[in-house]
Amino acid sequence: MTDRFKAHFESLDDRFASYGGDEYVEILHSGSRKTEGPVYFPAGRYLVWSDIPNDRLLRWDETTGSIGVFREPSGNANGNTIDRQGRLLTCEQGARRVTRTEHDGSVTVLADRYDGKRLNSPNDIVVRSDGSIWFTDPRYGITGYYEGIEAESEIGADHVYRIDPATGQIEIVADDFVRPNGLAFSADESRLYIVDTRRRHMRVFEVSDDGELSGGDVFAESWFDGIRLDHLGRIWAAALDGLHCYDPDGTLVGKLRLPEAASNLTFGGAKRNNLFITNSAGDLYSIRVTFAGARPGVAR
Repeated sequence: MTDRFKAHFESLDDRFASYGGDEYVEILHSGSRKTEGPVYFPAGRYLVWSDIPNDRLLRWDETTGSIGVFREPSGNANGNTIDRQGRLLTCEQGARRVTRTEHDGSVTVLADRYDGKRLNSPNDIVVRSDGSIWFTDPRYGITGYYEGIEAESEIGADHVYRIDPATGQIEIVADDFVRPNGLAFSADESRLYIVDTRRRHMRVFEVSDDGELSGGDVFAESWFDGIRLDHLGRIWAAALDGLHCYDPDGTLVGKLRLPEAASNLTFGGAKRNNLFITNSAGDLYSIRVTFAGARPGVAR
């Protein structure tokens, strides 16, 4: 029998009243050191996530429940996502690069330097419908040996970057962060939410058709890590006491309380209503909910 614990949805606003799901949260896997970057592959019905200190990517099969190693070593992989062709994109903290796993299993390096200088330690990553790849590059992986390899920052700052889909060119899209972390587009891609973990807040930017950012006001304040949006445009953020849910107007409407600090989340399953959550204690959680993950690139 799968380990589980009682689900605790905490409503803080009437708009959260319809939110809920299974009575219990399932613990799909435990025993890792620090889990991050869950990403669901619909075509294969499996989930890949990172075990950063153990330098490996793990894989859970939805059809059988089996768990195994997807890749080891992984370059101390952190954030992961899937591109428009169904390929895995990974932020490798230890290797200080962004990679793509091809369908044949080979690995292509997409970014490891900016202006001739090595990246710090890429952390989280998203893809826009035009094929551009956006990632954050804080210094967490070079501050010691637990999640990477200790080193000095060659760039000397922590930025948010965009990889052009046509040329592969890397450009800085935001340069006023202390420790940029999780990021996510709204469903219509008109907004980009980016966490600054050191400053303990999340900011929101307007995104032009050509990928330029403007604005950048503080959207919410707390300690945040990874973020994702649901089908109603609400922002779900990994936080110290579980997941926080924000209305697009910035109101904290509810929480999914968890026993450990959450590190990241993603939606999966046939209806995109399986919520997968990683945490700082090395677990992978799953709960089927009454809402679904946003489908990126779909105007609403």
